[in-house]
Amino acid sequence: MHVVLSGYYGFDNVGDDAILLSIIQSLKKWQSDIEITVLSNNPAATEQTYGVKAVNRWKMKEIRQLLKTADGLISGGGSLMQDQTGMKTIPYYAGVIQIAKWLKKPVFIYAQGMGPINHPLSKFIVRKVFNKVEQITVRDKASQALLTEIGVRKETTIVPDPVMGLNGSDFRCDWLEKVALAPKSYIAVSVRDWPSTVAYKEKIAHSLDELARQGEQIVFLPMHGEHDFVTSQEVAGLMKETSITAPAELSIEEKIAVIGQSQLLIGMRLHSLIFSAIYATPFIAVSYDPKIDAFADIVGQPVVGHVEVDNWNGVTLFEQAVSILESYTTVQENMRQAVLPLQTEATATAKLALEAFAK
Repeated sequence: MHVVLSGYYGFDNVGDDAILLSIIQSLKKWQSDIEITVLSNNPAATEQTYGVKAVNRWKMKEIRQLLKTADGLISGGGSLMQDQTGMKTIPYYAGVIQIAKWLKKPVFIYAQGMGPINHPLSKFIVRKVFNKVEQITVRDKASQALLTEIGVRKETTIVPDPVMGLNGSDFRCDWLEKVALAPKSYIAVSVRDWPSTVAYKEKIAHSLDELARQGEQIVFLPMHGEHDFVTSQEVAGLMKETSITAPAELSIEEKIAVIGQSQLLIGMRLHSLIFSAIYATPFIAVSYDPKIDAFADIVGQPVVGHVEVDNWNGVTLFEQAVSILESYTTVQENMRQAVLPLQTEATATAKLALEAFAK
């Protein structure tokens, strides 16, 4: 079987790269000899990193030729159907789906997070295209409700984020050994920039100072390359106590290991939270988007507040962290019980896709 993967791949975004890695792993778990071709912004890097074929995601003639020979198209995962970052995103991903449908190829929507979809044209495009696909799986109830609201009649199934299916037991990070950070000896921090009138970076820095004074080692982990490295350095600069910032260029596996070996994560990026959940490492989320709140709720971990709402402070965050550390074994076991079924369900989504293509 030959399947084509369409998503936000080849842009050096660790969250989407982790989604790609997890989908590839899950597909190969169910069918070891499957042929996979990824539509990528950087085909050469994608081929080298994941051991699959890749083509340029912008060359529609090539994509059409590719889909002619494929058994099906997987669209996802991630937040592809949204118009918040611009009006070209939905037409692109919907366009790839439409090409597959013109060629009478089955399409599987893989664990997508929907929205925001604000513009009437965006709603029309998603409704038109999604009503033609073979199967739709989404990662939360809000996504399911949004599709119903805009008129998608096709039944949707809620499944975990694909990254929940990753097995991180073999992942390691040489950098941790180089800086002499033993497992469970530090608190990992994932921050990102976000436009806000609320001084959320100062709040985070204040809480980290308090934790450092309690003897905790603070390690910033830039999830999205240089973008998050700059923000990490900014928050570290607001601290009075010392901290460490991991290199921006660590691989996906290394970043997962840094979070997995921490005792606690304070995180903004969704996939930092998901990496944490893979290892049942407790986390405290700082929200900037409903998807953060939704995932934290699924695995029973706290959200200290929202970056645009001034109803929390550094003390609130510090006290939550102390509370978790004081009852660590119980918190970790409760999280493990919440996460285990999600890990099984996440790999099962790939089986649903293969079944849809085999019909």
